[in-house]
Amino acid sequence: MTVHPTNWRKASYSGQQSACVEVGSIADGAAVRDTKNRAAGYFTTTTDQWSAFVAAIKGGRFDA
Repeated sequence: MTVHPTNWRKASYSGQQSACVEVGSIADGAAVRDTKNRAAGYFTTTTDQWSAFVAAIKGGRFDA
C-alpha cells in the first residue's frame, strides 16, 4: 500500500535554516523527510510512535 502524506510542514524551531526536517500527515501517524533532500523519500511512524518520540524530545531525552 502506498502512503501519500499531506500537509507537509517544516519544524518550527528551524526558522529560516534549511537543515531541518518536515513532518507530513498520514492516516495513522506521521511522515518525516529531510527538507534539503525531499527526493530521498520519507519514513512513516504510527501515532503512538510519533507521540512517544515527541514526548522524549520535550522531556530532554536527546539533549547532550
